[in-house]
Amino acid sequence: MPETIDEIDARLLAALGEDPRATAVALAERLGLSRNTVQARLARLEQRGVLRSFERRIDPARLGYPLRAFVNAQVDQRRLAEIGTALAGIPEVTEVCGLTGASDLMVQVVAVDADDLYRIAGHILASPGVERTNISLVMRELVPYRLTPLLDRVHSAQPDA
Repeated sequence: MPETIDEIDARLLAALGEDPRATAVALAERLGLSRNTVQARLARLEQRGVLRSFERRIDPARLGYPLRAFVNAQVDQRRLAEIGTALAGIPEVTEVCGLTGASDLMVQVVAVDADDLYRIAGHILASPGVERTNISLVMRELVPYRLTPLLDRVHSAQPDA
């Protein structure tokens, strides 16, 4: 089981989520910690893979890709590595997840318009090992990607020191 974060890490991550450009000094002042403690904890969180890429904060629509879709794919399971490499070679593919159930993969893509989505879907289907696809267009994002409620839960579950 992965190592979990403590209450101080949760507070630090929540503060960073609210102000991603905050300096270690600003975070230290806000949280009542020393700068060295903040820097050491941030380094440890990054090393452990808790802090991921900041690319999630970039809106693809602002890059000229206003359409987002999920392509569910059925694939030859024996070729997953090859399929992953092929899908990673398609710039409009933003994420690929392996699934249980009727579909094997969920491929998140962005596109300029419907014609562009059709072209991208063709590239996915032409990838070696991909047998069938089904596309769902995102019409509206009801709950954006977030982790703050989980950080709040970690913070509130810890007894006050």
